[in-house]
Amino acid sequence: MLNSRDLAILDVLQRDSDTPLADVGAKVHLSPSACSRRIAHLREAGYIRRNVAVIDRAKVGLPTTVFVTVSVRTHSAAWTEQFRQAVAGIPEIMEVYRLTGNIDYLLRIVLPSVDDYDRVYKALVSRIEMNVVCASIVMETVKSAESLPLHHAAAS
Repeated sequence: MLNSRDLAILDVLQRDSDTPLADVGAKVHLSPSACSRRIAHLREAGYIRRNVAVIDRAKVGLPTTVFVTVSVRTHSAAWTEQFRQAVAGIPEIMEVYRLTGNIDYLLRIVLPSVDDYDRVYKALVSRIEMNVVCASIVMETVKSAESLPLHHAAAS
């Protein structure tokens, strides 16, 4: 169970995992050694899965985002596994969500340009049968957050 200090540590680290241990400790009112032990425990318990660098997509030539909705006719286990393999094999597909309602799946695709979407679309439809595929091109990102709203997490 997480306590308020654990949540505070997670909040600091999710905003900048490179924050020096002494600074994390100071922000949560712990000594660096006590803070280090808590961070190790949070890793072991699976609260911290991994550390990553957030890369500026535009600077590396991947400024375009396309959201794709997919509706399917079948929901068999075999089709679902084939779909999972199909999307896993296309690196431009960053996220895939299974949804309730009229849309079965939502895909977030990151690309160099809109023109590149056709290549990804063709790769996807050649691997799996889908009923309806609709694409929406992102014109502007209004909000994008990597940090979770930890104030909703229960502290003991």
